[in-house]
Amino acid sequence: MDTTDRPPVPLRAPRPTRAAGLLLSCHPGPVVAVTVLVTALAVSSGPGVARWALVAAAVLAGQLSVGWCNDAFDARRDAEAARPGKPVARGTVEPGAVWRAAFAALFVCVVLSSACGTAAGAVHLAGVLAAWAYNLRLKETVLSWLPYVIGFGSLPCLVALSLPGSPWPAWWAVAAGALLGFAAHLGDVLPDIEADLRAGVRGLPQRLGPVRTRLLLPLPLVAATAVLVLGPPGAPGGGAVDVLSGIALCAVAATAACAGPRPAGTWRKAALAGTVAVAAADVALLLARGAEFA
Repeated sequence: MDTTDRPPVPLRAPRPTRAAGLLLSCHPGPVVAVTVLVTALAVSSGPGVARWALVAAAVLAGQLSVGWCNDAFDARRDAEAARPGKPVARGTVEPGAVWRAAFAALFVCVVLSSACGTAAGAVHLAGVLAAWAYNLRLKETVLSWLPYVIGFGSLPCLVALSLPGSPWPAWWAVAAGALLGFAAHLGDVLPDIEADLRAGVRGLPQRLGPVRTRLLLPLPLVAATAVLVLGPPGAPGGGAVDVLSGIALCAVAATAACAGPRPAGTWRKAALAGTVAVAAADVALLLARGAEFA
């Protein structure tokens, strides 16, 4: 057989580098989304470029530490479940390197959060440590939702308390953050419920099961939007707020559709993506209120 008749040799996909594996193991999507949304909230809350940068850096470091902790701790479980997009489980980067990155990011988070002010730093670190508690233990209990509620609820507190005089944020801003955190937990866990049950993980969504979790997911999203529309003094507001309210409610409706029965071939993270879309619309509502939340 002539060499021109030989079958082509299949090309192997290039193996990700160790640095790329470390980057991918931090859960970059949620890290970027949370950091951008909180930074936008800080910018809307009042002047101070240095304060905006400090808040953004503190949130980024905290989110990085949580993401790396999650992948390092769950490496064996992720490998057994053959979950895609898990560099530690695939051996692209060793767990020890990810643990070191997680603790380094946590140390940086402590320093930057403290620089935002004593009260602001304490509240933000409480949220970050709650997320670590979720990774290390609470995700397997009926209280799996609690770290998300604490973590997301702490973010408006960080922004408000970083302002001069350390004002406490309005109740409706904290409540909306907590509700969005509860929804984020449901949306994040939903695609992995069956694999989690096989691994013995029995947090709240796993105990509810995929069907009831899908039905429950839109409720905290609707509640968060309602709190932001009706909670501020004088609400509902003017034309801009009314438009943003409509956008947020449309996003809730879209997420409700994602949370319904999932046909074959549907993107497994559709519900989480919809939850992030609602969070973005709700933050836009908060931004439209200006500095009212602080």
